[in-house]
Amino acid sequence: MKNIYGITIDELEDYLTSISEQKFKKDQIFNWVYKKKIKDFSSMRNIKKETLAKLDEDFYFGNIKLVSKKEGKDVSKYLFKLEDGLTIEAVLMYQNYGNSLCISTQVGCNMNCLFCESGKLKKVRNLKASEMVMQILEVEKEIQNRVSHVVLMGIGEPFDNYEEVVKFLEIANNNKGIDIGARHITVSTCGITPKIIDFANLNTQVNLAISLHAADNETRDKLMPINKAYDINSLIEALKYYISKTNRRVTFEYIMLKDINDSKEDAIKLAKLIKGMNAYVNLIPYNETSAKLSKTSKEDVLKFYDVLKKQKINVTVRREFGEEVLAACGQLKSKYEEDK
Repeated sequence: MKNIYGITIDELEDYLTSISEQKFKKDQIFNWVYKKKIKDFSSMRNIKKETLAKLDEDFYFGNIKLVSKKEGKDVSKYLFKLEDGLTIEAVLMYQNYGNSLCISTQVGCNMNCLFCESGKLKKVRNLKASEMVMQILEVEKEIQNRVSHVVLMGIGEPFDNYEEVVKFLEIANNNKGIDIGARHITVSTCGITPKIIDFANLNTQVNLAISLHAADNETRDKLMPINKAYDINSLIEALKYYISKTNRRVTFEYIMLKDINDSKEDAIKLAKLIKGMNAYVNLIPYNETSAKLSKTSKEDVLKFYDVLKKQKINVTVRREFGEEVLAACGQLKSKYEEDK
C-alpha cells in the first residue's frame, strides 16, 4: 500500500486510468484529501463505491505523531515521530506576511557543516515526499490555520534527497492540493552542483537559497566539507546557469562567525564573487550550537553589511527567530534520537 500523501496528481491520474476510472476524478480526490482533509476514503461522497474500494485497497492515510512542541516569541518548534519511530523537527515562524514553516527533508544529515547541529547525527534515511507533506498538514491541524510559506531548511540537505523533494514540491504547489504558491516555497542547498543544474532544468518558480557562508575555498572547506567535492567556482558556474535558465534570483545565506568570515576583506571577497549576479545576500546572526564558534557582534554585522551595500550588493540581515527554543538557524537536530 502507498501513502496517499506521497502521490502526485499526475500519478493519481495514471492510477485512475489503470482501474478504468475517469481522469477528472483526480481533482475530486485531491480536494477531499487536501481541502476537506478527510481521513478515510469512504467520506468521498462523489466517488463511486467500486473506486473507493480500490483506493482503500491500494492506499492508506499516513500519520506522523506530534511528540512535543516548544513555543518562543513568534515561533513554535515541533518534534514529530514518524511511522517507523524515527523523529524530525519542524519550525513554524509567524511572519507579518503569513505562517512560514521550516520542514525537514532527512533524518539526520551527512553534510557535517561545522556550525550546524543537524549533522551531529549522521543521516539515518531520506524522508519520503509524504513525510514532508504531513509536516505541513499536522502543523495546520495544530494551529487551525493555513501554512502560507514553506522553506526546506530543516534537518537534512534537500538535494541529497532530490527525487522525493521534487515530488513534494509538485504536491505542495498543486492548486488542487496544498496549494502553496511556488514563489512561497524555498529550497536551500549547501551546494550539490549537479542537482542545482537538474533543478534549473525543471524551470520551476520555486525559490533557491544557497548556504554559502564563505567567499573563498580555504575558509569554506573548513566550514562546509561539501566544498571539497563542489568548490566555490563550480558552485558559482552552476548558479549562473540556474539564473540564465530560470531568470530567478538566488539567495546567498551567510552565517556571521567572529574572526572566521566576518572581516571587511571577507565582505569585499564576497562582493567580488557574486557581482553582477541576480542575487542577494542574507546575513544570518550565528546561533549557539555545540560547535566552538563565536557570534559576530551586531556592530560588526552592520559594518559587513555596509561594505556590501557600498559594493552595490543587495543584502539583508535576517531577523533572529527561535533561539530561545533552539529552533533558530543551525540549531535543529534529532536530539530525541541521540538520547535514545
